[in-house]
Amino acid sequence: MTTHAAAMESLRAQVERVLAEFVERRLPDGGDPEFAPLRTAADELLSGGKRLRPAFCYWGWRGAGGADDEPGIFTAAASLELLQASALVHDDVMDKSDLRRGMPAAHRRFQAMHEKSGWYGSAGQFGEGAAILLGNLLLIWSGEMWRGSELARESIEAAQPVHDHMRSELMCGQYLDLLEQANGENTFDSALRVALYKSGKYSVEQPLRLGLVLAARELTPWIDDLCTGYGQRVGIAFQLRDDILGVFGDPAQTGKPAGDDLREGKRTMLVARTLASASPLEAETVRKLLGDPHLDEHGVSTLRQIIDDTGALQECEDLIGDYLGEALSALDPAPITADARTALTDLAIAATSRKT
Repeated sequence: MTTHAAAMESLRAQVERVLAEFVERRLPDGGDPEFAPLRTAADELLSGGKRLRPAFCYWGWRGAGGADDEPGIFTAAASLELLQASALVHDDVMDKSDLRRGMPAAHRRFQAMHEKSGWYGSAGQFGEGAAILLGNLLLIWSGEMWRGSELARESIEAAQPVHDHMRSELMCGQYLDLLEQANGENTFDSALRVALYKSGKYSVEQPLRLGLVLAARELTPWIDDLCTGYGQRVGIAFQLRDDILGVFGDPAQTGKPAGDDLREGKRTMLVARTLASASPLEAETVRKLLGDPHLDEHGVSTLRQIIDDTGALQECEDLIGDYLGEALSALDPAPITADARTALTDLAIAATSRKT
C-alpha cells in the first residue's frame, strides 16, 4: 500500500471510529429497548458510504497546513457523515424509495416494524414519521459533533458561517428538488441548479471549504477560488455520475433496483438532456413513462434506449470529463501542500468514476 493510500485508509478508519463512539454515547437511555430500532437504523445508515465528504474536509485541512494527526479534524470531518445520513433518510421519504444501499430504507424499516407488531393506525404513516424523526436526530447530532470536535475555538469560529451556510443550502436544495418534480418540466440549467444545491455543494465544495478555513482560520480569496473552480466542478460531475448510475447502474453495486430514478420521476440533468434532444415521439414516451411507480423492465429498457439514442448519455459522460479536467486545472494555482494536491486529484477521479 502506498503512503497516500495508507493515509486514505487511516482517515476512513478514524472517521468510522469516531462515528461509532459518538452514536454510542448519544441515544438517550441507551439501555431502553424502545430506542433500539432508532439505533439500529442509524448504525446501518452510517456503516456504509464512501466517506467522500470527510475526505474532502480533511484534505482541505491538510492543504492549508493543518496537522495530519490532529484528533479534532477527524471528529469535525466525521460530522458530515451524520449530515449526509440525515439527508438520505429525508430524501428516501420524499422519493418514496424502498431501498438504500441494498437494505430497506429507514421509513420502510419502521413501516415493517409496525406491521409485524400489529399496532394501531397506518403502518406507512408511522414509518414516514419515525424516519423523519430519525433524520432530524441525525441532523441534530451532526451539529453536536461539529461543535464538540475540540478543534481550536478560533478554527471553529472562522468556519462556523461556512458550516451554517452549507446546511441551509442542503435544505434549500431539497426544496428545489421537490419543486422541480412538481413543475413536471425542466431544463438542464434548472436541473443543474438543483444538483448543485442538493448534492454538489455539500458533497464537495463546502466540505473542502470547511477544511481549508478550519486550518487557515480565515476565508481568503484563494480558498474561494479553489472551492469554486475545483469544488463546484467536481460536485457537478459527481451528481452527473449519480444521474447516470440512477438509470444505468448495476443494482448489485448501487444497492437500488435498476432504473429506480426513472420510477421516482427524478428530473435530473440526464433527463433534461434527453428531452432537449428527443424527437416528439421520443419525448412523448419519456413523459408517459417517467415517474410511473410500476415501471417494469421493458419500460426501463425503453427509456434507457431513448436516453442512449438521443445522445444524452454520451453528452453527460463528456460533461463529466470536461468538469473533471477543469477541476484538476483549478488545483494548479492553489497554494496547497503537495500531498493534499495529490489527494484531491485522486478524490476527484474517484468521485466522478464511481460505480455506486
